[in-house]
Amino acid sequence: MKFKIIIEKDEDGVYIVKVPDLPGCATEGKTKKEAMRNAKEAIQAYLEMLKKHNEPIPVGIAHISVSI
Repeated sequence: MKFKIIIEKDEDGVYIVKVPDLPGCATEGKTKKEAMRNAKEAIQAYLEMLKKHNEPIPVGIAHISVSI
């Protein structure tokens, strides 16, 4: 699955990452690379939590590749 993320640098120089399609899913990092790595972990944890609680993945976030 692929998710759109938004990365912003705050006034302290910390990179903040938000995942718009997953409400409340956000993380940060001292570097852009660290923030990206943390975002991947946050998304994985979010999806695992949904699965554990038998909650559906929010509509509109799943991307499918089809070859013809």
